[in-house]
Amino acid sequence: MNLISVGKAAKDASFSLATASTKQKNQAITVIAHELESNVERILSANKKDVQFACNLGLTDVLLDRLLLNSERLQDMVKYLHDIVNFDDPIGKEIDRKVLKNGMFLSRRQVPIGVIGVIYEARPNVTIDVAALCLKTGNASVLRGGKETFFSNMELVKVIQSALKKAKLPEKSIQYIGSPDRALVSQLLKLDEYIDIIIPRGGLKLHRMCKEDSTIPVILGGFGISHIFVDESADLDKALIVVENAKLQRPSACNALDTLLVHEKVASSFLTNLAECLNDKVLLVAEPKAKSMLGCARRLRDANEGDFDTEWLGCTLSVKVVGDVGEAIKHMRTHNASHSDAIMTNNFESSERFVNSVDSASVYVNASTRFTDGSQFGLGAEVAVSTQKLHARGPIGLEGLVSYKWVGRGDYLVRS
Repeated sequence: MNLISVGKAAKDASFSLATASTKQKNQAITVIAHELESNVERILSANKKDVQFACNLGLTDVLLDRLLLNSERLQDMVKYLHDIVNFDDPIGKEIDRKVLKNGMFLSRRQVPIGVIGVIYEARPNVTIDVAALCLKTGNASVLRGGKETFFSNMELVKVIQSALKKAKLPEKSIQYIGSPDRALVSQLLKLDEYIDIIIPRGGLKLHRMCKEDSTIPVILGGFGISHIFVDESADLDKALIVVENAKLQRPSACNALDTLLVHEKVASSFLTNLAECLNDKVLLVAEPKAKSMLGCARRLRDANEGDFDTEWLGCTLSVKVVGDVGEAIKHMRTHNASHSDAIMTNNFESSERFVNSVDSASVYVNASTRFTDGSQFGLGAEVAVSTQKLHARGPIGLEGLVSYKWVGRGDYLVRS
């Protein structure tokens, strides 16, 4: 596969997309939704092949859950597409405007980034999400999914290409690297002449490779240890419900709870109730003080070195007792709190200290970490969740896929 040709075609398509009308872009996204509904059996049949292949490879239950498509998940994808159609088109929007002393009318106008490269693993829904978000924002995209999603993605790309053709948009607006050759990923990361930004969506290994090898700017995210701190002032019964939701509502998600920190003044009663609540659903990995209070837990072991730095992505939970909110914050800074973190408290000062001190993309007070999601934030679908600070942070929806240009208007104005 000649990636130079892919990059050139994407760049050329991006120029056409940048001037496409909102109506034309919405038509393409609407057709994608219709095509998904019309080809459910074909898509699910392809997905079954991927699931079987993944099982043969011995993939974990976490990856199998991410890989799986069913009628309900396809319908969610269709819903997100309609949501994106109904959102305002950000392209051409003026962010601010002013008249300078010299008489120039100066404004900032939102524009597409250009060409987005997205590398992702066992998530076929990302193919549709990224295609729709890029189309709405006038960006071309080059997609590279994992080998475990090959058959699903091939069917989904057919849907996208059909929609582009019907909407009279360049078919190379959305391109997919179907070859499983890993060398192509390395080549993709060097196409800085054609691709404007790389967004990896996967594990720590993928993010590290993109960070170290790419000659293209990279939006990093997706990885981070999610914490909940239960303060001494918290309503413990309600806090327990939130902790259970954050851990078990979808354990394989990147915003699922990894580490629970509990104030020492309420630790004994809270952890006893936690053990009874989670029973054999979760393996509790605890430091000595917490372990002594979790004696009735059916699944319990000592915390080993590195456990508090582990994104579990499954039914395992690290547990630690801390002295106060300050110690909780210190622990989180040491152990990669950058994604989604929460405090359970009824003390305003504690909540404000936590919100202002925790350096994460999403911080919550008395709410589950599971809300860090494009659809939950009212953004529709998302490309990824960014945990860095430049350009985009948190769930990346439409606003995260645009840049801006300065536009100055004068009456044949010259600089004195």
